[in-house]
Amino acid sequence: MRWRFMGMVMVITALVLLVQTVPLAQYLRTVELDRLVTGLERDAFVLAGRAEEALESLDAAELAIVEEAALEYRAAGGGRVVITAIDGTALVTSDDDESALGSDYSSRPEIAEALAGTISSGSRFSTTLQQQLVYVAVPVLSGDEILGAVRLTYDEAVVDQEVGQRLQVIGIVALLTLVMAGIAGVVFSGTVTRRLSVLTATTEQLAAGDLSARADPTTGAPELVRLARSFNRMADRLSGLIDEQRAFASDASHQLRTPLTALRLKLERARDLIESDPEGAADRLAAAELEADRLVTIVEGLLALGRAGASGTPTVAVDLSAIARERVEQWEPLAVESGVALSIDAPRSLMVRAVPTAVDQMLDNIIDNALAVSHEGNAVRVVVAAGERPTLSVHDEGPGMSDDELARAFDRFWRGGSTTPGTGLGLAIVAELARASGAEVALARREPRGLAATITFDPA
Repeated sequence: MRWRFMGMVMVITALVLLVQTVPLAQYLRTVELDRLVTGLERDAFVLAGRAEEALESLDAAELAIVEEAALEYRAAGGGRVVITAIDGTALVTSDDDESALGSDYSSRPEIAEALAGTISSGSRFSTTLQQQLVYVAVPVLSGDEILGAVRLTYDEAVVDQEVGQRLQVIGIVALLTLVMAGIAGVVFSGTVTRRLSVLTATTEQLAAGDLSARADPTTGAPELVRLARSFNRMADRLSGLIDEQRAFASDASHQLRTPLTALRLKLERARDLIESDPEGAADRLAAAELEADRLVTIVEGLLALGRAGASGTPTVAVDLSAIARERVEQWEPLAVESGVALSIDAPRSLMVRAVPTAVDQMLDNIIDNALAVSHEGNAVRVVVAAGERPTLSVHDEGPGMSDDELARAFDRFWRGGSTTPGTGLGLAIVAELARASGAEVALARREPRGLAATITFDPA
């Protein structure tokens, strides 16, 4: 009876694990596919930007430079690249097969959509390569004129391989859970039924999408307590795997919010000035174009930082004073609109070492936070100071923070209270960028009120 009961327990546990693993595998595949398509879209736009001048002039030397970039991208593990002219003729490919050059790609649906000005993405079976491909096609634009198209394709089997690696870890945890369930069935056949029912309900709750579902590890026999803890470790692992997929989107969306706000403000002012001051409207549209270019730079910086992982992104020499003045100039219209005096005190030039775009992003986040807590009539001051280790400080006159709040200020998603605006990622991103740049960031209270956020850099 005991062995039959153990077998029944193990079968039920295996079925429950199967119920949660099948939808989880599909979810992980969907997330991984979305991540791949997003990366391909970003890379396609970067290649399109590089190819713009070459497609305008059709100069052989410039096309050769674009082809070299496509080959480097392919060699680095990127997708297969095809760049066509406006008539669909292939001008650049990343393949060794030279016969592809000059071929007519206009019959490919994704190329046709890109040549019509539409971003196309999805997956389809390639009869030429005899494999399922993920593709992204974007137009190459010069102003409003379409010059051609860039298509990137990637073997969809890579997605299945990545998901398979993640499922191996989940499978090991599931196997351990199954073994623990069998032991509990042998030793505590009298109590296991009730406890297993609770665990099954919790597992089904987790499989239904409630990632906060956990088993109670405080009651029952020691073996069942260990089983509950094993289940919770598995649930924590699953939650961590999913959070990893969400982390980049969350950080990137927060990083893009501040420049998008500035861009929207410039466009709104340009709209208001179209009739009364066309020249002023044109100036603001030009500034909006610069801000849009900066958005692309920020995205590239985030992706580079994410790819670097444990190895880290190399630091470069940057002019701290120049960057601080440029960012204060960009934020000044929003500060004026809020009735806040935004000023800067900086030497003419001060070179430090940092990850590319890190200083811009850190300063944007800190100024954004300072303006958010400032009231009309307050002042926000940016100070760049030379020394053995140069510093960048932002002083505000907001409500400040308590000791407990200062201790948690750099925790991800912590916002200091339910009424505090934002996502709670700003200072966490500042801390991560500072770490990647070899810098140090700290918060300190100012008298009589306010905060001083200080970043200390290594000199260049």
